[in-house]
Amino acid sequence: MSMELLFDILKILGGLIVGLVAGFFIARKFMEKQLKENPPINEQMIKAMMAQMGRTPSQKQVNQMMNQMNKHMK
Repeated sequence: MSMELLFDILKILGGLIVGLVAGFFIARKFMEKQLKENPPINEQMIKAMMAQMGRTPSQKQVNQMMNQMNKHMK
């Protein structure tokens, strides 16, 4: 193997690693922004959903549903 080929391979691997690291951080920032703009589900959404089903939920029921949602999101 010549030294030029070895350097070319190292450049390709270095570029790939830098691209993967940069892509990870860009994707993470994008996801944080999306979650901030469009939060998952909140208490108001649960109350509205239950009202559409013809139920008037108590705060205890809303809290139970929030706990279930949070448990499944983790």
